[in-house]
Amino acid sequence: MHAYVLYGQQDIRLEERAIPQPQAGQVLVRFGYGGICGSDMHYYFKGANGDFVVKHPFVLGHEVSGTVVETGPNVTRLKPGDLVAINPNLPCGACLQCRQGRENLCPNVRFWGSASTMPHTDGAYQEYVLAQERQCCVFPSGFDPGVAAMAEPLAIGLHSVNRAGPLMGKSVLVAGAGAIGSLILLVARAMGARSVAITDILDERLNRARQCGADLTINVSQDSPEAQALAKGDLLFDVTFEASGSLRALNTAILATVRGGTVVQVGFLPTGEVGVQVNKIMSKELTLVGSFRSGMAFDWAVDYLASGRIDVTPLITHQFGFDRVADAFAVAADGQQSAKVQLFFPTGASKQ
Repeated sequence: MHAYVLYGQQDIRLEERAIPQPQAGQVLVRFGYGGICGSDMHYYFKGANGDFVVKHPFVLGHEVSGTVVETGPNVTRLKPGDLVAINPNLPCGACLQCRQGRENLCPNVRFWGSASTMPHTDGAYQEYVLAQERQCCVFPSGFDPGVAAMAEPLAIGLHSVNRAGPLMGKSVLVAGAGAIGSLILLVARAMGARSVAITDILDERLNRARQCGADLTINVSQDSPEAQALAKGDLLFDVTFEASGSLRALNTAILATVRGGTVVQVGFLPTGEVGVQVNKIMSKELTLVGSFRSGMAFDWAVDYLASGRIDVTPLITHQFGFDRVADAFAVAADGQQSAKVQLFFPTGASKQ
């Protein structure tokens, strides 16, 4: 079978591997669609994602849907032909965090397509993948597999909003109109936010955010009245989400949050110490919380997608065949033309 293996910075190679055989509790899934995440791009273009440095070859990809082709012994819930989205988290299930239902904080977790552990954990950019039955959530027959592959990033948005607490009737600001920021926008609207504003430095992203239902979009690279008010702390929100990985955006979010409000840090900031306006957090008695990966929200994401309650299709801007992985990464890196870029295997309608 084909597998794309990352060796280092912009060095990804198509290799042949043996098709694995499912063991007890496992299923063999044929790759359908797989999204390119920000972490995939960091590994591909920089050879590292934050503190996680590529030290040996491994397979990227963790936003994946596919079709079950074979089941191992003791598999009772899945059958060949099922369309599934695969949760890329493999927590230990035994530590304190797992027992408390916070599997995303498991210190022993293995995450698909990640260099966070040694050896690195292979991801989904391969023709066939082995998954635990418990990792797989089934979609209805005939469901769009590209939309199904959005379950993992939507789960991140759901977990982020859940970390903020109830949003019913509240005003919300999202800093960063990339895929995750736009998904947070969609979830915030679904959870009853009174209004949702979103910021970015690219008009193209803000245009897509308006398609997703943003009440106010602000290009913070331009000298508009809204951008000025935001920078001065004169435009205030009950809850803010930093989803861009920008220190400037975090400090703006702190300024833009009402006294006693909540700031949720979702984006990865630069490695090492950063200059955060801690005195503002103290004097305004803000609640600053982190949001890491998807917690227990993966099943929720599948339900929201399958029911049509959340429509992610405006964010799927490009789909490339499996043989065009370099082109796919190049487009994914260009925020002016893309939001979520996906790979598919082997053929099908290409959305470009």
